[in-house]
Amino acid sequence: MLVVVGGHTRNIGKTSVVAGLIAALPEFQWTALKITQYGHNVCSTEGEPCECVTSDPEHPFAISEETDRDSGTDTGRFLAAGARRVYWVRTAAGQLGYAMPGLRRILATGEHIIAESNSILQFLKPALYLVVLDFGADDFKDTSLRYLDRADALIVVGRGTKRPGWSGVANKLWQSKPRFQIEPPQWATAAITALVRERLNSSTASSGAPAARASTVVPEGGT
Repeated sequence: MLVVVGGHTRNIGKTSVVAGLIAALPEFQWTALKITQYGHNVCSTEGEPCECVTSDPEHPFAISEETDRDSGTDTGRFLAAGARRVYWVRTAAGQLGYAMPGLRRILATGEHIIAESNSILQFLKPALYLVVLDFGADDFKDTSLRYLDRADALIVVGRGTKRPGWSGVANKLWQSKPRFQIEPPQWATAAITALVRERLNSSTASSGAPAARASTVVPEGGT
């Protein structure tokens, strides 16, 4: 079962939400994915400017497994939060399709997957799609806008701003969605956690597989 956490721009807490959910729901023994799409002239293999990047890039994607929970990276945070396995997927902008065979192999190895991404929705239908919104951040990425109507719920970061300053985003795309307010550093509230658990257990039950049982251990950290 796949849970996708997206957001309308960078640095609004998507990684923190994913880490918080991993820590709050250890019974699902998560496999976590971080999907990064690089812009022009950046190589997916190295994450740095590279002469291989042309109109037909030589290195359209790279996938690596995170093994260091203390690396200080986003993927390290997922591992530290309790994920069983963590993978970082890098692609050239608009080239995620090249990575899908490898991603599907990863998906086949884990019963419960949580992915930080918007663009993966182009290829997969998750059991739950959560979108992190910050009304104080004016930027709204095209990929986020493209899939906003598919969001099952919105996670709104509380920063004292009551009305968004986005341009070109129709209110009807988000105002009718269920909304959960969060106040950093609390990134995964009891209400959000309950929604994820209920949706995954419901999806698992409908597929005939045994549902995960809630752990009695209270996880530490995860933010």
